[in-house]
Amino acid sequence: MVVWRRVILPLVFVIVIGVAAAALVKLAFFPDSADAAPAGPVAGVAEPLTTVERGSVVNELALDGSIARDDSYPVRSETDGTVTAVHVSDGATVQKGQLLVTIKQDHPVRSIELRAPEAGDVSQIALVKGQMTSVGGEALTLTPARHHVMATVQPAQLYRLVNAPSEATVTIVGGPAPFSCTGVRVQITEEGTASVRCAVPADQTVFAGLPATVDLALGKVDDALVIPVTAVKGGAGSGVVWVDAGDGSEPEERTVKLGVNDGEMVEVVEGLAEGDAIRQFVPGFAAPVEEVCYDDGMGGEMCETGMSW
Repeated sequence: MVVWRRVILPLVFVIVIGVAAAALVKLAFFPDSADAAPAGPVAGVAEPLTTVERGSVVNELALDGSIARDDSYPVRSETDGTVTAVHVSDGATVQKGQLLVTIKQDHPVRSIELRAPEAGDVSQIALVKGQMTSVGGEALTLTPARHHVMATVQPAQLYRLVNAPSEATVTIVGGPAPFSCTGVRVQITEEGTASVRCAVPADQTVFAGLPATVDLALGKVDDALVIPVTAVKGGAGSGVVWVDAGDGSEPEERTVKLGVNDGEMVEVVEGLAEGDAIRQFVPGFAAPVEEVCYDDGMGGEMCETGMSW
């Protein structure tokens, strides 16, 4: 009994501990290859490609704007002399050629009539009877009866307005039939705000403040080589695309000449041929992923969106 407790039992205990330690080392550093999980498929991230095709591009731009009165300007005296009569009052509406002020010229002595250069409203009359006046002096202010349309332009739309036509179509909700406005021009203020302005024809009855839509036909091509604008770095006249050779090599960076652009597709004038494969998105920019919807199992629908690079 003494031998069992002092010799055999401790020896058995040491052997058990040793076997357990060996098993742990085996599991930690020498796993059984048969227990390894089978390798799953490896997926690579491929850049989406698009093909140069033939199609039509119509560049039409609709801008939201409003009707506004043309700016006021001063009507000036055309001679030195003495005012003998002021024929209009402040706030009066006058017609083109209407007599405004009569001035007596001293050398030679004669009466000079200052008339309205166009129809409009008179304000800020600066002369009174008996007052001396000189050439170029302000007699009054005239706000013309003319109107124009002013529409705001987003900065990203400015390149589409290069070589814009001189006429546009104006539509006023609840107003007359759509009509053409002339003298289309792009204006950019010192603060960087851009707008399109055109003149309302004199025979159109409009009112300042009315909302209006300005439609510009900027260009159209048929049977042209076209690609998505997302594939082009640049876009105003020229740009850069990435052409795929199809052999796994790095895509070729190529400069192309561009034409009509509708905001989604752009005409390629030079640099690509029909059937060429190019990257659909400029490298480094996120490509939109379509929304995917599925049944949530409770009678509803769940949708997920994301971005791929």
